[in-house]
Amino acid sequence: MTEYKEEEYLLLSGLQHFEFCRRQWALIHIEQEWEENVLTVEGNVLHEKADNPFVREKRGDTLYIRGLPVHSRRLGISGICDMVEFNRDEKGVYMHNEKAKYLLKPIEYKRGKPKTHDADLVQLTAQVICLEEMLGTRIEEASLYYNEIRRRAPYTITQEMKDKVAVLTQEMHQYYSRRYTPRVKTGKHCDSCSLRHKCLPELDGRESVSTYMKRMLAD
Repeated sequence: MTEYKEEEYLLLSGLQHFEFCRRQWALIHIEQEWEENVLTVEGNVLHEKADNPFVREKRGDTLYIRGLPVHSRRLGISGICDMVEFNRDEKGVYMHNEKAKYLLKPIEYKRGKPKTHDADLVQLTAQVICLEEMLGTRIEEASLYYNEIRRRAPYTITQEMKDKVAVLTQEMHQYYSRRYTPRVKTGKHCDSCSLRHKCLPELDGRESVSTYMKRMLAD
């Protein structure tokens, strides 16, 4: 089985961008373009509340850890879990500084409400894969917490979704190694995209955004 070196890791969070729009992912992670909008600002505020690596809370038989770093050598990705819930269970695994065994459940925080596409679920599944690989355990369920509805949406993590994540990460690595930015594929998703003013769909994939901007500034 091929394993990636640490310096080859891509951001786990990029999987959400990649599933949502491959061009958006390339603009952010390859061409380093970024533009804040109300959606990204709201998302950042939400994650600031969740991603506190110094918070380790225990309530009865449940342990909560926020901002947990994770990675997968097999997929070549690394990132942060907003929160991982550890539930005491003899079917689980031992945790550092804990005498009991625990079952894990990652919980990813999102703005808005449940989506009609798989972008959020793909990111959540990638977190599951990382945790399973790191801790030698199996995680069957994880949750997405949506700020608009203020409750968790539980998901069963299927092998089919794990296989999809494996294919997506492989494609991401191929794009990244080639420094390839895909052509524009317009749709309704463009309306809320934080990069709609930098995507420049009129280019129709003929050249990269950075090349276009340099050419325009030179003219």
